[in-house]
Amino acid sequence: MLKIGLTGGIGSGKSTVAKVFETLGIPVYYADAAAKKLMNEQASLKAKLREVFGDETYINGELNKPFLSATVFNNAELLARLNDIVHPAVLQDGNDWMQRQTTPYAIKEAAIFFESGSAGGLDKMIGVYAPKALRIHRVIQRDGATRAEVLARMEKQLNEEIKMKLCDYVIYNNDQQMVLPQVLQLHEQFMMLTTKN
Repeated sequence: MLKIGLTGGIGSGKSTVAKVFETLGIPVYYADAAAKKLMNEQASLKAKLREVFGDETYINGELNKPFLSATVFNNAELLARLNDIVHPAVLQDGNDWMQRQTTPYAIKEAAIFFESGSAGGLDKMIGVYAPKALRIHRVIQRDGATRAEVLARMEKQLNEEIKMKLCDYVIYNNDQQMVLPQVLQLHEQFMMLTTKN
């Protein structure tokens, strides 16, 4: 089975592209959603987070996301510690999920494959690209964030042009090219690759 990564910066439209693959019957693992689930449900992970960030990290057993976000946002050292705790758990969960799939190929969707060093073990990587101005506009509309907040989040991710150069394929989600034909073309390529092996 082919293991495909799907990445792109904030506001690029990764989730939109992932949903199109899902309509084609391809399972998608969403790393962000999995991280949130694990941080709420995995006892060992919860214990480590409490130990490092304090009891305020959880309220009534639920992750206190605003507190944790505020704690690490402008502190590179604490952000690195958070990533060192959460990323291995998500990577293991994603690998376990991939082992259970029975389709010709499956997709793992994450914003920071290259930044976190978790691109290893994947056969191909798809990048979703959109111009910076459009990405900023989308995130402001979606999250009700300010332009400054969106830019601050973007600065924490790898430069989009560099990220796309590291990918095997690029889907352009720029409101000028339709996403569906691009996804269908890749779907056909992956299906052909799996029948050759």
